[in-house]
Amino acid sequence: MPARDIALLLLVVVAWAINFLTSALSLREIPPFLFTALRFALLAVPLVFVVKRPAPGQWPRLIAVCLCIGVLHFGLSFSALKAAGDLSSPAIVLQSYVPMTALLAWWLLGERFAWRTGVAIAISFGGVLVLGFDPLVLDKPIAVVLMLISAAFLALGTVLMKGLRGLDVYSQQGWTALIAVPPLLAISLIVEPGGLQTLGEVSWVGWTGVAYAAFVSSLLGHGLYYLLVQRHPVAQVTPWLLLVPVIAIALGIVFWGDRPGPSLWIGGAMVLGGVLLIALRNLAKARAQRALAADL
Repeated sequence: MPARDIALLLLVVVAWAINFLTSALSLREIPPFLFTALRFALLAVPLVFVVKRPAPGQWPRLIAVCLCIGVLHFGLSFSALKAAGDLSSPAIVLQSYVPMTALLAWWLLGERFAWRTGVAIAISFGGVLVLGFDPLVLDKPIAVVLMLISAAFLALGTVLMKGLRGLDVYSQQGWTALIAVPPLLAISLIVEPGGLQTLGEVSWVGWTGVAYAAFVSSLLGHGLYYLLVQRHPVAQVTPWLLLVPVIAIALGIVFWGDRPGPSLWIGGAMVLGGVLLIALRNLAKARAQRALAADL
């Protein structure tokens, strides 16, 4: 990749890593599902003017994707972040969606993967088990459970998204925002009673976290990421995203007071190492396919 695109990709990585910190600060004042609803409500404001209608027959798949990612993934991931009390373990466990996506693509789409990818998947899931013995995690195991469920819904939404046609990134984000807000508000009213009444007491820190998640993490971050995957193979871009949890861990140590123990470091290395192996295998496969196409 040219230096300009590497710089843009690093901007995406930093934006997404900082989102862990700003969201955690905001979640001190705003309940997670309400926070997610506010994030998508803000995001919908500029995108409602640019969304494109999906192709005929695509509505059921689009709604399923929006519910999996917009409601269940984001709602549960912010719930996990609030429950965790640290930034390091949620940032690492979320990466388990990569091996989950590979398994779901094999199960639902019939996509095959080599034994090396299978080993990488096993390493990643083994890393989650090792990470679970860290004192930070043992104190609040529900956070890991919620993040694993959140990652599973992200993986399912990613697999379903492969069948969507004719929607650019802003249309996908716009429909996710429009479709996700009502169920998120309904869930918040049920499981977070009194949340709406506390919004008048939210500080500028809380509202900044909401605005950052909507406009910097989603609008800017996903917009740039989509631009980059249009210019370069996805397999060439995704390995760089492993810097997101690394930077999030650093932010957690510096600004949140995280003190990861040996289990978290070892487990985290296993999770991220497995994800890196999967990304490198995908890159090698993409290069082989391009070479075969060139020979033909």
